[in-house]
Amino acid sequence: MDPCPFVRLTVSNFALKIPVASKPARSVVHPSSSPCFCKIKLKSFPVQTVVVPYIPQESQSPEQAQAPTASFHLSKSDLDKLAGKSLFTGKLYLKISIYTGRRGTTCGVNSGRLLGKVAVPLDLAGTEARACVFHNGWIPVGKDAKSSSAKFHVSVKAEPDPRFVFQFDGEPECSPQVFQIQGNIRQPVFTCKFSFRSNADRNQRSRSLQSEQGSSRGWLTSFGSERERPGKERKGWSITVHDLSGSPVALASMVTPFVASPGSDRVSRSNPGSWLILRPGDGTWKPWGRLEAWRERGASEGLGYRFELIPDNSSAGVVLAESTLSTAKGGKFVIDLGTTTTATNGRTTPGNSTSPACSPRGSGDYGYGLWPFCMYRGFVMSASVEGEGSKCSKPTVEVSVQHVTCTEDAAAFVALSAAVDLSIDACRLFSQKLRKELCQPQDFLT
Repeated sequence: MDPCPFVRLTVSNFALKIPVASKPARSVVHPSSSPCFCKIKLKSFPVQTVVVPYIPQESQSPEQAQAPTASFHLSKSDLDKLAGKSLFTGKLYLKISIYTGRRGTTCGVNSGRLLGKVAVPLDLAGTEARACVFHNGWIPVGKDAKSSSAKFHVSVKAEPDPRFVFQFDGEPECSPQVFQIQGNIRQPVFTCKFSFRSNADRNQRSRSLQSEQGSSRGWLTSFGSERERPGKERKGWSITVHDLSGSPVALASMVTPFVASPGSDRVSRSNPGSWLILRPGDGTWKPWGRLEAWRERGASEGLGYRFELIPDNSSAGVVLAESTLSTAKGGKFVIDLGTTTTATNGRTTPGNSTSPACSPRGSGDYGYGLWPFCMYRGFVMSASVEGEGSKCSKPTVEVSVQHVTCTEDAAAFVALSAAVDLSIDACRLFSQKLRKELCQPQDFLT
């Protein structure tokens, strides 16, 4: 089945030039010693905030290494809505507000001082099939932009970003079918089997695949934790993805139990639970990725997560995503190696997450020279996640076409999205009850 058309609108190459006054006012802090940022708005999409670097007046172009970017991902329905609105409201614009000073609020008042606003006209017709650059250069900003010596640099472009779209037909713990979506067409492609792994299974490979002779170390032991604690813990969850022939093509297995931290009823960041995502290969399961999850404290509690890709024959992973989802409202789990933005609600998004130096957001070349970033670039995947109050969670998974070359590729992302969804329940406060499908049979309790 064909992929669904998507368009990626990228806003990048930010820079600000402001001349130094010959007699600067004592109360004025020049941008060279104070951070600048901008807020980017496209119609009803969430506002994105990006740090804007200051560059010397004599520089002609901004540095692009480690440059922040913002992206809007537009589906066919999004494009149709934007085209429909432009018929009634006139030309479509991307609106950018530039501020000097620090982001955030103090006593309910925005800390930044508005320097100016710019509007970039957009014509998205045909961008599902061809790339288009709407702007790339300097724009005068200020109260009187025509005579202003302050200049703002930005690049705005749209390019095709087709994706395969999958949707679970029910809660992952209810062993649902998974459909591929293309417009109004739904076609079954996978089935899921949720189960509980017993203690005896911890050092064994799946019986559905042949085990390697002479190998005594199980993948569950080498990548997980064997901690056993009485009382407040959730462990042994597993979900296997099968193709339509019944062959297992991906597996998500809880390898580190989700345990309440001492004196509380929550899974803490210092002691997270974890999942191992595996793919079949050479007659056995091979680790592909590891997902850690915990419950964040705060005014609005969230699910904290970190996803690592695991190189072959290594227990050390490379972080691809680290962020927070609202446990109440849910959100989107996203792996996007080309975006560095912050949402207006103050929560970090994947592009603004804290990452080690080996990750794409910590490396001078965005990690593209390191494994696995020679294979994974730009948008990789996203999965919708419902909050704790949702009656039924049916995750929708989007995977970039460039990262799917076989059934097992797609299945691995489907298994990962199931693990993220189940982590909402695994990180639920232990004072709250789980649904019956997630309660282990008495035989598996320890």
